[in-house]
Amino acid sequence: MKNNDLNGATQMWPLSLVILASACLTIASGTAVAQKIGRPVEVVSLCFRDQGFEKIIKMVEEEASKGVDIISLPETWRGQHTPEKIDGETITALSRIAKQYKTYILSPIDRTDGKGRYNTAVLIDRQGKVVFGYDKIYPYWAEFDLSEGAVNPGSNGEMVYDTDFGRIGVSICFDSNFPEVWQALRDKGAEIVFWPSAYSAGSQLQAYAIMHHYYIVTSTYTKDCQVYDITGERILDAKSADVTVARTTVDLDRVIFHENFNMQKRDKLLKEHKDEIEQEAFLEREQWFVLRSKKPGISARELTKKYEMEELVDYQDRSRREIDKRRGRDLPKKQL
Repeated sequence: MKNNDLNGATQMWPLSLVILASACLTIASGTAVAQKIGRPVEVVSLCFRDQGFEKIIKMVEEEASKGVDIISLPETWRGQHTPEKIDGETITALSRIAKQYKTYILSPIDRTDGKGRYNTAVLIDRQGKVVFGYDKIYPYWAEFDLSEGAVNPGSNGEMVYDTDFGRIGVSICFDSNFPEVWQALRDKGAEIVFWPSAYSAGSQLQAYAIMHHYYIVTSTYTKDCQVYDITGERILDAKSADVTVARTTVDLDRVIFHENFNMQKRDKLLKEHKDEIEQEAFLEREQWFVLRSKKPGISARELTKKYEMEELVDYQDRSRREIDKRRGRDLPKKQL
C-alpha cells in the first residue's frame, strides 16, 4: 500500500480511534526510552550437567524468545568424548537461534580443527555468525588424558570481543587459578567476563572482581550461577536441582572511582547534574564510590570524563607506571 493510500485509509477512521492509536504509540515509545537508563545488558546464564542436547536447545530458544542480549552455557556442556568442528551440530543449532531471536550466545565446545583439540568458548553474534573463540589457556590435568586425544593449552591472545553492548571477556574453569589471566582481561579492557566452568570458584572470582572492577558471570556444571559486581559484591547467587536459568541485568555505564584526586570534581558534577547522575554507593573503607546515570540518554562514564575524573582502574594503572619510572624499572610481571 502506498503512502497516499495509507493516508486516505486513515482519514476514513473514526477520530477517536486515530487519537487512541497515536496515544498507544506514544506510550509504547516512551516506555522503551525509559528503560534505557545507563547501558543495561540483559544476561542469561544456564547452569547444568549431563542434560540432553534437545532439551538444552529448547531451553536456549525459550530464553532467547523472551528478549536477551547474551546467553551463556557451561564449559564443554556436551561432554569431552565427542570432539566437534566449529560448524558441527552444536554451533549450527545455536546459530539458528541467535539469528532468529537476535541475541549473542556463548557456548563452549570440545573443538577440533584438524591440527589439535581445544576447550573453546565460541561466541555467536545476533546474525548467527561465529565471531570469536577463546581457547582455555590452562586446561585441567585430566584433559591431557582423554582417550580421544589431549586438549591443547590455548595460546591465542584473543580474550575479549567488542559486542554491540560492550566489551566482553572470557575465561574458562581452571583459568581461575592463574591471576595473570584475569590481569590480561583487565589490560584488554573487558567490561564483563563470562566464566563457563565445571565448578563454582566462589571467593576466587570475587577477588578478581574486586581487583579489576569488571562484572563476572558464571555458568557451571554445579548448577549455580554467580554474578559479581564491579565492587566485588556478589549480586546474584542462583541454584536449582535441575537446570538453573539465571537472568540478570547489568549496567555497563556504572563507573567506580577512588577518592584520591576526584572528590572536588565529583561534588561539582553532582551539583551541576543532580537530575542526571547520582552516587549509587560509597565504600568508606576502600575509599571508593560508584556513580551511575539516572536519566535516559545520559552516560555517567562520558560525563565524568568531561569533568576529568579518573576511573579507579586508570588511577591504579597510572600509579603503577609512574612509580615504576621513579624506581627505574618495572617490577616483574608474567605475561600471557
